[in-house]
Amino acid sequence: MSKKPAMQWFAPHKELRPRSKLVMTVVSFLLPILLWCLFSYVPWLWHPKVEINEPGSVSYFKSGMLVDRELFDKETLKAEQASKAVPQGKPANPIYLPAPHEVGEAFYTAFTTPPKRRTEKWLHESLWNSVQVIFWGFFLSSLIGVPLGILAGTYDFFSRLFEPFIEFFRYLPAPAFGALAVAILGIHHAPKIAIIFIGTFFQQVLVIANTTRKLDPSLLEAAQTLGAKNKALLFRVVVPGVLPNLYRDMRILLGWAWTYLIVAELIGTSSGITWFITQQARYKNFDNVFAAIMIIGIIGLTTDLLLAWLGKRIFPWQRHGVRA
Repeated sequence: MSKKPAMQWFAPHKELRPRSKLVMTVVSFLLPILLWCLFSYVPWLWHPKVEINEPGSVSYFKSGMLVDRELFDKETLKAEQASKAVPQGKPANPIYLPAPHEVGEAFYTAFTTPPKRRTEKWLHESLWNSVQVIFWGFFLSSLIGVPLGILAGTYDFFSRLFEPFIEFFRYLPAPAFGALAVAILGIHHAPKIAIIFIGTFFQQVLVIANTTRKLDPSLLEAAQTLGAKNKALLFRVVVPGVLPNLYRDMRILLGWAWTYLIVAELIGTSSGITWFITQQARYKNFDNVFAAIMIIGIIGLTTDLLLAWLGKRIFPWQRHGVRA
């Protein structure tokens, strides 16, 4: 007797059907958007501010001004007791919580509205600066971290040589090296790249070493039985054997690199998406702030999906039973 469709959604360790996966993926994005819409458009749900429509007899009230509800009620009561014109207003959210349609408009206007100062950069220029910092920081980290991780995971000698110090160093916060990075590398992109490097390299070595250790020992035993030596074991058995899992690790580690971007861009020269967000918050353009933050998420998610798609074609034998 087949299970009911609803029960199949909650079967332990059983994958959903492709259509159900698509539905749940869409729902996972719709739920937070729905919650955001409720807080934005349903006046009685939250809306702690009052937007002034008519200031009435209150001299410092202006049309469009946001005031606390307690202050609005206090001034309304004073006006009523003095038989003066009563201020009029409607429930509103604080300026730091723009509505979804305002953020949607900002996705367009942030790219088309010129900066307020000549020294500031457009949004697309800020994004490009940040992408370069992420690329070079993660590339340099991987260039050194991946080989070290494979060596540490394959040979106990390299594990004992590298991992104790790396275990110690990974607990040191990368931002603590900001001032030192500026002093040594200057004020341009180099110290930012260094922070990305420090934030990902030490974790990268340990993660890849752990992945390498999970290689099926029977593969090594079979290769040794066939006469393979140390070099052949490393390059013809270990590296090809861990490559699919290593690729997934790199996708996760790339996400970590993005999380260090905000901290990295707070040092050195004023550029990048962090500087754009800081400036827009200073001007109280919080719709642009939300739009810029979401753009970071969109770029990160799109990159991960492209890497997942590419991974399925590079490692076709891994398609079944492995979540992308």
